[in-house]
Amino acid sequence: MKYVTDDYLHGYLRLIQPKYDGTLGKIQEEAQENEIPIVPHEVARFLSTILSIKRPKEILEIGTAVGFSAGLMSRYIQPGGHITTIDRYEIMLKEARINIERLGLKETINLIEDDAANVLPRLSGPYDVIFLDAAKGQYIQFLPHILRLLPIGGILIADDVLQNGDIAKSRFSVPRRQRTIHKRMRNFLWDISHLDCLESCIIPIGDGVVLCHKIKEYVATEGEFSDD
Repeated sequence: MKYVTDDYLHGYLRLIQPKYDGTLGKIQEEAQENEIPIVPHEVARFLSTILSIKRPKEILEIGTAVGFSAGLMSRYIQPGGHITTIDRYEIMLKEARINIERLGLKETINLIEDDAANVLPRLSGPYDVIFLDAAKGQYIQFLPHILRLLPIGGILIADDVLQNGDIAKSRFSVPRRQRTIHKRMRNFLWDISHLDCLESCIIPIGDGVVLCHKIKEYVATEGEFSDD
């Protein structure tokens, strides 16, 4: 797991922030012991805080992993609310199905087993909160769909956006195989920071978290969200 905070600070944050209880806490511990990539604990606490303020009814999650974050977010939705979560990796989906059952959330969490690139154009929304934690090179491609699915007042949270700090470096200083992702993530961060329909900030916890508040309707312009 990559972190942008120094080890001593990261360790301190982990020490003082309370763990999750019950089955959710067990799922978190199991994932950490087996080195399964779930949201870091300090990012999980950030999610808890934002969702306790927002109290959403409908949440969209792009990137299920083993279902920990969906289970966490379910604690903060309004009565009768739902979480729609998308993933395509069977090795993760197998564990996610089991964990959703363990948490007793089969009626609350709708697990869509497909590539988000195929699913997002078919969704109609709206979603009060969208949590983006999928393939990092796809964030910029997903952004137009996210803007369509978020109502005014909706919140976007995106995880792992700073690439262990490499995002601040020249593309020529990162390994060649990572340069496309580096460029696309830079484009994503630029766009969410400059779109006038969003109020956004980038927070250096975990491997970097984006928080965006949609403040007005998005009007598409030709050539926007290019990978060039």
